[in-house]
Amino acid sequence: MEYIWYVIAALGAGIGTGLAGLSAATVMVPILIVLCPSFSGETGAYQATAIALASDILGSAVTTITYGKHKNIDLKRGWIMLTCILTMCTVGSYAAWLAGNVVLGSFTLFLTFFIGIRFLIKPDTSRENAVDKGAKLGLKGIAISLFFGLTIGFGTGFVGTGGGMMMLVVFTAFLGMELKTAVGTSTFIMTFTALIASVSHIIIHPAIILERWDVLLICIVVATVASLVSAQFANRVKNRTVGLVTGAVLTVLGAAMLILNYWPILSKIAIIAAILRCFGKFIIYIVPCVVILLVIRFFIKVPQFVFRKLLHLVAFGCTTFMIIVAESWQAAALTSCLIAVLIYPLLAMFEKEGWYNSLFVQKKPGEIKKSLLMLFFMFAAATAVGWGIFGKPYDTATAILMWGTGDAAAALVGIPFGKHKVRLKFTDGKKSWEGTAAMFLVSLICGLAVFILYCHFPFRKSLLPIFTGAIVGAATETCSPSEYDTVTVPVAILAVLLLFSV
Repeated sequence: MEYIWYVIAALGAGIGTGLAGLSAATVMVPILIVLCPSFSGETGAYQATAIALASDILGSAVTTITYGKHKNIDLKRGWIMLTCILTMCTVGSYAAWLAGNVVLGSFTLFLTFFIGIRFLIKPDTSRENAVDKGAKLGLKGIAISLFFGLTIGFGTGFVGTGGGMMMLVVFTAFLGMELKTAVGTSTFIMTFTALIASVSHIIIHPAIILERWDVLLICIVVATVASLVSAQFANRVKNRTVGLVTGAVLTVLGAAMLILNYWPILSKIAIIAAILRCFGKFIIYIVPCVVILLVIRFFIKVPQFVFRKLLHLVAFGCTTFMIIVAESWQAAALTSCLIAVLIYPLLAMFEKEGWYNSLFVQKKPGEIKKSLLMLFFMFAAATAVGWGIFGKPYDTATAILMWGTGDAAAALVGIPFGKHKVRLKFTDGKKSWEGTAAMFLVSLICGLAVFILYCHFPFRKSLLPIFTGAIVGAATETCSPSEYDTVTVPVAILAVLLLFSV
């Protein structure tokens, strides 16, 4: 299991380096210390820092080369920082050994999180009065470079982190560099600081090579590849896109690292610990699904309505998954609300990008973010009622599963094969009897499968409630406007199942 965390830590570190010049240790050190028992010993943090610094060498080097090819490095404004940092990082490394098991400073973690928020709020880093590349430093710039160069250099050697993020702040906020130029310049400096600091760590503590060579190799390779890919992406897209992606990455990484850093305190608050565990399991579920959806969308030719239903399947699947893994109904409901609060503003920021509409198949602007908001809040309410009030978590899970699979079947059958439109009084005339029949049949099969195989109810007790729920669900879907069936259909099915349970 530890090897999985090694790969995850290296991936996060590489992406952070390529996009924002983030030091690998900002991601690696807390993951290795908190989630990997083999790094919990007396010298665990020191070894984790050394591995992170070693991973920074090639990761920063390939990032520097990529940014250099696009002329996004400005050493004339960064040479003083380079000199000071190189001088002090060895001193910091020796001080870390004397101090013992140094833990990642929380200041850097908060900085990562809030800088991510800043880029989400204001992703476009172009300046009206930007400083020209290669412009000379004034007295103020020299003073700023000396002060931050000495402090960042010592911090880089001492805790193995903060160099990249602090340099990004100094270069953009104080020395007037554009984001891409700041990242390219900081990674150039980090290549040398990481080399010096990692060699110092290894010379002081050779067991890093002798005992941790496998971890060292995995982290270096994965982080280098991730840095190269993310750096190439950053240099090929607009500043606004870089800012948005950088903000999202830094915000997620910062939040995750803060949680890991303060987990001993947070774990003592039962409900917060339960929500975080549920949210973590949701992330583990959703990330592979997103990767698969991206591959399908851009590399496999599928009709747009099919891809829409794949999005729906992933969305309702994650809500059903949360009922299975949640420790209580409060954890499931509050986690769902947390996801809704996080995902809506993110989608609102990204929907102005050109690739947004090509990725999501929307019937009208704003549909995706509105549907997901309704889905997660509906799930929270259904969980609170079905599980919290009636004590029937399986009814909530079954209702959502019947709706999700049935809705997908209605579209997959109704759109290509629906020849007979439903012309009843309360319908919009767009849905077909073929699609309605497909929804009823699939909902019936899925509902019976859950009740019989998972809940171990006998067939004779399961048939009537599931049959009735499938009919009500299909009828509700047929009569409901398409933008509201995310709420109306699962609620209607759940009401039927709870009525029979009572």
